[in-house]
Amino acid sequence: MTSFYKIRAFCLTGVMVALAAACSKHGASPAASRSYRMGFMSSAPRPDLNLYLQSLSLWTTHSDATIISVEVPWDSLLNGEDPVRFVVDDYVGVVNYCRGLNIKLWVYIDPANGLDRSSDAAALVARGKSITQQDIQQVYRRFVVVMDSVLHPDHLGLALETNLIRLESAPALYQGVVQAANGAAADVRAIDPHVPLSVSVQAEVAWGKVSGGSYIGVEQDFKDLPFIQELGISSYPYISFSTPADIPTDYYARLAGSHAVPVFVSEGGWTSVSLGQYVIQSSPALQAAYIRWQGQLLAQAKGIGLFQLTFTDLDLAGWPASDSAGLIPFAFLGVVDSNFTAKPALAVWDSLRALPLQ
Repeated sequence: MTSFYKIRAFCLTGVMVALAAACSKHGASPAASRSYRMGFMSSAPRPDLNLYLQSLSLWTTHSDATIISVEVPWDSLLNGEDPVRFVVDDYVGVVNYCRGLNIKLWVYIDPANGLDRSSDAAALVARGKSITQQDIQQVYRRFVVVMDSVLHPDHLGLALETNLIRLESAPALYQGVVQAANGAAADVRAIDPHVPLSVSVQAEVAWGKVSGGSYIGVEQDFKDLPFIQELGISSYPYISFSTPADIPTDYYARLAGSHAVPVFVSEGGWTSVSLGQYVIQSSPALQAAYIRWQGQLLAQAKGIGLFQLTFTDLDLAGWPASDSAGLIPFAFLGVVDSNFTAKPALAVWDSLRALPLQ
């Protein structure tokens, strides 16, 4: 349940500079088409510019969409950096490169802590600040407006895993996120009447897998965030299910409830290795089966997007120890390994992407 913010920090700046310098279960019949675009976030096995460029050249050939899923760059903005300059320097090159390949863009901006949903962003905590404060909300809201007005995304998300924040954080922190996101929605609508707005919710929380109960749903998220026009779904079901076949067929479709809004998977995946310390048993074959089952879940939900944040596995030895420990459960989600060798999951991914896009 992470958005891999630290992984991207090196990636996006480095890729931008380089680009600027260069310029079924149960025997179900296969679907005849797909309603959802598919893609990845810019990532690489290690924080190395050449690896990011190599990864970029590969994952874009397996994608017709991409997602920028990012925490607010609090340190930079609170230190006085112009948000327009930040967005231009860090994102425009990659976005232009993807647009040249007809890859559609989703942008998701997290006002909270992507690695710890019980807490404010680490940079805010270090400064004794919080998203509950009006001046901090204004920084976030300004950043959202700049991301929209500079990058012109096809889809815009204003908060991530809101139901998990509500479950794990203090009520004041959740209300701070709600106030900030609603304010940002109003700000965006004042300048951009068209971009679809959304938040993401955590599927395992909605289905009661985290709290150990029954299905909860996400009606509270719709109530608290009335601007929602689309619903992003974060899902790492290998933490809760033994096999992909155990995931209900309406796992995505049910979340929208009575709300006639499109849904999409904004982040997620299935580990290709067993993780004994987390009592998780898996294999490359199970990972491939999960991606195949994703096609069925999205077809049931008439989904519009499927994103994995990582195209490659992570070489944990290449990351600082402070980061690598928290990344272990998410290090083997790639459809290629850390040497860019294809796993069985890549062939399944490509078989879904080969379906005609409606």
